[in-house]
Amino acid sequence: MREIKNINADWQFSKDKSAWEEISLPHTWNGKDGQDGGNDYYRGRCYYKKHIDATDMQGDKLFVRFYGVNSSCDVFFNNKKIASHDGGYSAFTVELNERVGELTVEVDNSPSDRVYPQQADFTFYGGIYRNVELICVASIHFVGEFHITPVVSNGNADVTFDARTSAPATVEYEIVNDGEIIYHGEDAKTVIENPHLWNGRIDPHLYTANAYLMVDGEAVDKVSARFGVRSFEIDSNKGFILNGKEYPLRGVSRHQDRPNIGNALLPEHHKEDMDLICELGATTIRLAHYQHDQYFYDLCDERGMVVWAEIPYISSHLDNGFENTMSQMRELVEQCYNHPSIVVWGLSNEITMGGVASPNMIENHKKLNDLCHSLDKTRLTTLAALTMCPIDAEYIQIPDVLSYNHYFGWYGGNTGMNGPWFDDFHAKYPNRAIGISEYGCEALNWHTSNPEQGDYTEEYQAYYHEELIKQIAERPYLWATHVWNMFDFAADARAEGGENGMNHKGLVTFDRKYKKDSFYAYKAWLSDEPVLHICSKRYVDRVEDVTKVTVYSNQNEVELFANGVSVQKQTKGKYPFFYFEVKNEGETELKAVAGDLTDTAKIKKVSEPNPDYIMQEEGAVINWFEIDTPTGYLSINDTVGDILATFRGKLVLIGMLPMLKKALTGDKSKKKDGEKKEKGMSVAGFKPNRTMLEMAKGFALRRAFSMLGAKFTKEQILGINKKLNKIKKK
Repeated sequence: MREIKNINADWQFSKDKSAWEEISLPHTWNGKDGQDGGNDYYRGRCYYKKHIDATDMQGDKLFVRFYGVNSSCDVFFNNKKIASHDGGYSAFTVELNERVGELTVEVDNSPSDRVYPQQADFTFYGGIYRNVELICVASIHFVGEFHITPVVSNGNADVTFDARTSAPATVEYEIVNDGEIIYHGEDAKTVIENPHLWNGRIDPHLYTANAYLMVDGEAVDKVSARFGVRSFEIDSNKGFILNGKEYPLRGVSRHQDRPNIGNALLPEHHKEDMDLICELGATTIRLAHYQHDQYFYDLCDERGMVVWAEIPYISSHLDNGFENTMSQMRELVEQCYNHPSIVVWGLSNEITMGGVASPNMIENHKKLNDLCHSLDKTRLTTLAALTMCPIDAEYIQIPDVLSYNHYFGWYGGNTGMNGPWFDDFHAKYPNRAIGISEYGCEALNWHTSNPEQGDYTEEYQAYYHEELIKQIAERPYLWATHVWNMFDFAADARAEGGENGMNHKGLVTFDRKYKKDSFYAYKAWLSDEPVLHICSKRYVDRVEDVTKVTVYSNQNEVELFANGVSVQKQTKGKYPFFYFEVKNEGETELKAVAGDLTDTAKIKKVSEPNPDYIMQEEGAVINWFEIDTPTGYLSINDTVGDILATFRGKLVLIGMLPMLKKALTGDKSKKKDGEKKEKGMSVAGFKPNRTMLEMAKGFALRRAFSMLGAKFTKEQILGINKKLNKIKKK
């Protein structure tokens, strides 16, 4: 019978083979430099080695299985190369022909023109960051993945087994339900009568299937897998339907990394993430933008989460990357096949970031779509399209269902544009299922009583999500909606919000220690657990005489007290958001009461704004009191579109172009002889195109400066504001 041994302990690591350090797996070399900003984290080849002694393991053949090595690797045993693997998020297995020796793994996360991902808004942590196991089996053994396919039919479940063997042999199958064997036999097909359904978060019931490889009447190998029996469909008008009943998919996307350890997570980290997502009340998770740890898919099965699983075919199509998309998709589908939580395979994400679709890219999507359907007859395909991608673009017609990434209200436009955009799509394509694969905005520990787009305050993020919740709730035809993101995550190229190297769109902070107010907006909307939460607890010092206090609750009635005196009692309306006006005098203790629930907060009257609440970015002007805004005249607070609407405003923006080009590309005139000069401007590595420029019209100019971090000085920005102050608004 097969024997499996975890070998995470006692490895050595080196960046250059000259000095080695003792480490244990999981491990990454980018745990710190991949999170501190500057887009300068080490991307290159590093080395791992470990002494292997498997003489005590029983069996004829020995394998080593890696569950995640990013991004590419070469595997050596006793100085002989035995395997290579491209793709940093899937498992792969290598045979060892000797029982004792040195296992060396050369791991490389260097830029590449053929291995995904290469351009994306997250850090590509290098390392052996998931488990490694030795597997010892008999000479005749199971190979590949053990697949179970249950199909609901006439109230029963037709179950098919697929267990491949290294040589012809007898296989016996077994189904176990709640500890009881309900099927045992050699037939690779059976029926479960009146099955106990896997029913999402309502009842995520799982069966276990075992396969035994028999030689001379004795089992010499065994593989096991859990599976769930369920049916689903996605309707263009009713949304997601699970086991014949409408089951709205409202949830989040997840990146897996953590402070200092990157993607090198332990089981307790995965479990904490799942606990928080369940507390939120989510029914679905988009596991972006790559294959996640099998343990997390197991948790999704156990907790009843409906999952979108995808490969890192993202942002920019690589003409040389076709084979890599196919191999990564094959590994994703084959390795995740049995998880009942997964209902769609994601083909790509924002792949037109660099511009319109090329024929090569369209063909790549068609082949991926065909591959998914050839490997799995039971699930659908989808993709996440970029806002600027036309709704009649050829490549978005390829998958079975579709979602869009929209950030109206953060990256241009306003929050009210989201719902109407989907209504327009639904009207034009009434038979095409449409969802929201990403939406969100960033928030740090900045605060204001007058939130506005681009200020990175917790208050604006809360307002944004209140508005999106209202628009989503009115549109049951949306087959799934996924907040971007459940957790803040590292993106080393970023320089926004006052903390470089991070994307702060999470509902929960990167360290999982603080749930932002927007977390409670969703909890009050989605969770069955009683919820009462006073917002802006970190916003104590306030200058206004009367201040707004927001409370989230799913209870029917909320009463707010100020220093023990009732301010108002409100009855819940259509949405779980309560707004109170409170006099701001001296120090005020706030107390919200809803039935047996209470929550408290404190506010304090001050004469000047507390600078600790105002985002401080080196060289950037974001303090409202520093910006002159004469009535009727332009300022950097106006949108690019409004400035372009005036002739003199256009001249000011044209005059900015040399500074903008230098800020985005650097001074290329200083290149040394023989160095290749880059052409044109880029934003986070992406070439601006016409649709990106159209979206930019929705940005306040001040917001654009903020996103560029310290690339413009305070003096330059105030100088541009002074010029705009002389121009009348149209």
